[in-house]
Amino acid sequence: MATFQIFQSSGQHWYRLRADNGEIVQSSEGYTTKASCHNGIQSVKANCQPHRFQSFLESGQYGFNHVAANGEIIGRSEKYTTAQARDHGIQVVLREALEAPIEDLN
Repeated sequence: MATFQIFQSSGQHWYRLRADNGEIVQSSEGYTTKASCHNGIQSVKANCQPHRFQSFLESGQYGFNHVAANGEIIGRSEKYTTAQARDHGIQVVLREALEAPIEDLN
């Protein structure tokens, strides 16, 4: 099962969604408070619909942005070498994020 991990770096709080194979599938922006980071995770869970993902190809690498209803990016993928791997990453988020537990690494 995938897990949301909250960690702190450079004075900010971040989340990453780590798949059960250990790979990071999606990461957040930096948040000033841990509570805001938790709200970001809740937004990811609330916006787990296929139309909330924007796929892209940039500099030969594939990725996706996960967007909220207001168009704000709430998560970014890692970079992938193929469109198929990127699409699999989106499927992991869609399938796993709703039930993923939160692990606080701070």
